[in-house]
Amino acid sequence: MPFDTIICEKDDHGLLVITLNRPEFRNAINTRVGEELREVFGPLRFTPGDLRCVVITGSGDKAFCSGGDLKERKGMSDAAWRLQHAVFEEAFYAIMECPVPVIAAVNGAAYAGGCEMALACDFIYASTEAKFALTEASLGIIPGCGGTQNLPRAIGSRRAKELIMTAQPFSAQEAHDWGMVNALCAPAELMQKVRAVAARICANAPLSVSQAKKSIDHGMQADLKTGLALEVSAYQRVASSQDRLEGVLAFNEKRPPRFQGH
Repeated sequence: MPFDTIICEKDDHGLLVITLNRPEFRNAINTRVGEELREVFGPLRFTPGDLRCVVITGSGDKAFCSGGDLKERKGMSDAAWRLQHAVFEEAFYAIMECPVPVIAAVNGAAYAGGCEMALACDFIYASTEAKFALTEASLGIIPGCGGTQNLPRAIGSRRAKELIMTAQPFSAQEAHDWGMVNALCAPAELMQKVRAVAARICANAPLSVSQAKKSIDHGMQADLKTGLALEVSAYQRVASSQDRLEGVLAFNEKRPPRFQGH
């Protein structure tokens, strides 16, 4: 369906590309962006259908997302601010809870909420020209859509504390060196490379991918023995699937598998 602030494009292989489409505002997140992201991601938690991978990127070549729209927030009452932030929380948490992989293709500046959005994804590919920052402390707030939790899990608590407390921007190269960004790409090649890795995910067994994601995400919140139990539970879920039978059969018949997600 058409949206006001985002563009959604789905191909025949189960890839959905979501483009934040407010280039004149450096793709800043206003209330409508939050509502539309919530509208897309909310139902996916339980009904992903034939979707196999999602990519989030920004329109234009300057910004992935510059964070919350401070012009819209100017003069907001405390009550209105909290209501808006609740929309953002619902949208960001829905991204994190999406059962299919979500890749951030960071094509430019990812500041404040934009950096949090990238961190909410499963992994990040970034343009060499991209820059990141969690600038909230310089505005009298703190990251409130997962930044204080996802950044230390990506790069360690000590470095995350420094970046959040100083509100200091950092480069794509630094983000890559610290383990926050998976790969750096020339700006003109970013989407091509992201689409290529997404295509590899889409070609694999959907149940295997979703159960692997679930096992990793839940296991990372638990001790090792609990994580291993979660892994075995996820393994048993796919061991009796039709896709497991198809995968073994295709291997022995020396042909590409035709996975159906069953």
